[in-house]
Amino acid sequence: MLDLTSIRDELARHYDLEPSVELAASMADIHARMDRVMPWPDWAIHAPYVAAINRLKRERNAVVLAHNYMTPQIYHGISDVVGDSLHLAIKATEVEADVIVQCGVHFMAETSKILNPAKTVLMPDMEAGCSLAESITAEGIAEMRARFPGAPVVSYVNTTAEVKAASDICCTSANAAQIVAAVEGDTVIMTPDKWLAQNVAKKVPQKRVVWWDGACVVHERFTAQDLRDFRDWNPGLRIIAHPECPPEVVDEADYAGSTANIQDWVEKERPKQVMLVTECSMAANISDANPEVEFLGPCNMCPYMQKITLEKVLWSLHSMTGAVEVDPSVADRARLAVQRMIDLSRRLAA
Repeated sequence: MLDLTSIRDELARHYDLEPSVELAASMADIHARMDRVMPWPDWAIHAPYVAAINRLKRERNAVVLAHNYMTPQIYHGISDVVGDSLHLAIKATEVEADVIVQCGVHFMAETSKILNPAKTVLMPDMEAGCSLAESITAEGIAEMRARFPGAPVVSYVNTTAEVKAASDICCTSANAAQIVAAVEGDTVIMTPDKWLAQNVAKKVPQKRVVWWDGACVVHERFTAQDLRDFRDWNPGLRIIAHPECPPEVVDEADYAGSTANIQDWVEKERPKQVMLVTECSMAANISDANPEVEFLGPCNMCPYMQKITLEKVLWSLHSMTGAVEVDPSVADRARLAVQRMIDLSRRLAA
């Protein structure tokens, strides 16, 4: 566990991190990307950290890869690449910098390291895990293979390197249905998200999809009744759900898709009112780009994603600690599963 008191004392000796209206004003162009959700006094608090991190990125030849669930000050303030798991995985293969700072959860940093074994991949907080990743092990994969001999294993990227290494191919919520439809065999094993698997099964009826009993702590908490209640309170409301939600929630929504698909849908459709049934930061991060859209609740916070803060990112770059390592023998096998996903996704998109 990070000793934040010691970290703050050390950072204070090297950087002026006191709130600054003057500095905030000099970085108004960055604040403009999140003006709708970031009050000016809050920006004056964050601006010194953003300035220090962006300076250190140049000094360390580092890039920040940030998931769509990061807070606005990270997503808009310090990120070089933002997106869903698939986009980040693809971009990780194209990074030229020496250092990657992964603003997301641990399995994402592992994926970046798997794809870039010679680079330094920093994780600002090693305790930023994932309920899905923790729900499945390599032994669980072996158990599923024993139950369904010969069936290919499609594992969500929300898994550890060891699980990826034990799988045939990976998928994200954006490409899961296409991956399942494309792999050989009548029966396909999906791990670890049971709700994603069940939603995919509806889209790919020609396959028998079997699944592991895992779920996301953010998305499994939504109910179809939540959505119906909000429709009653807000006639005309459009509802967009993430496919990690239970099938009855997805069925109740107007559209379901990955975080990247959700963003594209909002920007294309421009609904007057929309509710994003996913992690709270998603709406905050696309709000300013869609000023005519009113974003309504509810949403659920991911306790793991929220562990990543500007302070921790600054510390990781300052101290160059939190380097993620993956056993080379595991990484080689995991890389095959991830690369198969990337290659197949590119072919399907061509």
